[in-house]
Amino acid sequence: MSRRTRFSQAVVAVAVIALTAVGCGGSSKDAGSDDASSSASGKYSGKGIGLAYDIGGKGDQSFNDAAYAGFEKADKEFGFGGTDIEPQDGESDADKVQRLEQLAKAGYNPVIGVGYIYATAVKEVATKYPNVTFGIIDDETVKATNVADMVFSEEQASYLAGVAAAKATKKKHVGFIGGVDIPLIHKFGAGFEQGVKSVDPSITIESQYLTETPQEGGFSSPDKGKEAASGQIEKGADVIYHAAGLSGQGVISEAAAKKVWAIGVDSDQYSQSALAKYKDYILGSALKNVGGAVYDLAKSVYEGKPLSGVQRGTLKTGGVGFADSNPKYKAMTDVVAAVDAAKQEIIDGKVTVKTS
Repeated sequence: MSRRTRFSQAVVAVAVIALTAVGCGGSSKDAGSDDASSSASGKYSGKGIGLAYDIGGKGDQSFNDAAYAGFEKADKEFGFGGTDIEPQDGESDADKVQRLEQLAKAGYNPVIGVGYIYATAVKEVATKYPNVTFGIIDDETVKATNVADMVFSEEQASYLAGVAAAKATKKKHVGFIGGVDIPLIHKFGAGFEQGVKSVDPSITIESQYLTETPQEGGFSSPDKGKEAASGQIEKGADVIYHAAGLSGQGVISEAAAKKVWAIGVDSDQYSQSALAKYKDYILGSALKNVGGAVYDLAKSVYEGKPLSGVQRGTLKTGGVGFADSNPKYKAMTDVVAAVDAAKQEIIDGKVTVKTS
């Protein structure tokens, strides 16, 4: 039986970031007993996963929710629970350091930063807690013996999204909306453009980034996504792919309102309950198996063989892909065939997808 626990108010005050205080964005799900630290094999000695979310937090129906799905799978399989923590608006690297340090100090293992914004914090805190395994998603610069750098070939999944968009468009006009103008999101845009052009070089591609920095809300502002999608649709785009986190909900809602296709990202957005009223207009989603990465790291720690170093998810390993849940997509046999063929070409090494 699991139960929820809270850090003491004293710890909250020291940490600055309220891990579980009401109204401060924190949440926790703790293991069923104070000694849930012991696994059946006797190798595990932690309190479960310490999961710290990226901008947008849980409920984004995309990146963060994918991480939580891995958290839940590990909890269900191993029964060791853990704590998942929401980010704060305008927080600094020092805030993230304090958050991760409190998780490590409290006994959570592994401690995972969801997003490249945790790189500085993971690097600093991992040196202080060498017996704790840390994970960082979407960054491969930490490279410590007790850190797993969990990264993905997003450009490959985005290439498939581009192929799908190019085959589905009736106006030979498609769009890409990235949350923030940074190298990570450039990978999505580059793969998408290459995929589109592989089908038809004459297709027009609208491309837009919502903000210059994450702090401006590029990953957390559905209104910005909605406005950008509206502009691209007015210019003639009838398929829009987003890589914008929570902001992507605005892209999808606007696409549905204007009866054009949207392509989701990270999670299978057709299957997300919060997007159910728009799902008929979600052609598919470029998948990034963040949940699988979280689960795999938790499993490795639980079994006493923690992963470390760069762990890259690709089409070949199942770390990225393209979701085909929408029956309307499955009925578009020419689109499905083109996407399947493109996937195999990448796996076979016949196509190398650009990252910028």
